[in-house]
Amino acid sequence: MNSLINDSSLSFTITITTYAIFCPKPDFALVDQNGKTFKRSANKKPLVVYFYPADSTPGCTVQAKAFQEEIQSIRKEFKADVVGISGQGAESKQKFAQELGLDFSILADEGDAVRKEFGVPKAAFGFLPGRVTYVLDKDGVCTSVYDNLADAASHIEKAKEALAEIQPAKKAGFNIALPF
Repeated sequence: MNSLINDSSLSFTITITTYAIFCPKPDFALVDQNGKTFKRSANKKPLVVYFYPADSTPGCTVQAKAFQEEIQSIRKEFKADVVGISGQGAESKQKFAQELGLDFSILADEGDAVRKEFGVPKAAFGFLPGRVTYVLDKDGVCTSVYDNLADAASHIEKAKEALAEIQPAKKAGFNIALPF
């Protein structure tokens, strides 16, 4: 939604981004750093989809390392997985993943088609691709969106908080012995 503010001495446009929460996200199939195709609809568990500006840049390196530090916990505790997406090709992804020892898929979205389908806004006055994290439930419905370009590491905690909210309730830890 855009609105134009007019004043006799001032005229500029403000862009307000709205995110569709509790709506299914588009299906996509992208190649990862190992040449394997990841298809969102084939994934039958909660999924963290994080969009980042570019491979091997300082903020994106911090974010990928932070997700790597938590990937086993995310998989074990939440039965979820993580994919990172940016516009560089598979070769760039392979190099970035090897540099950091990544144990999760980073996907090549050359041309930014998936980024556009998800509605990820540009950042830094439109000069950079945005850094936005989506948490999808096992059916591909978006339950959380977190948009913060500057604090790359904060995306991991926000993703874990969202995963905790969609996690099924745990069963009580007691048993009742029946006399028969």
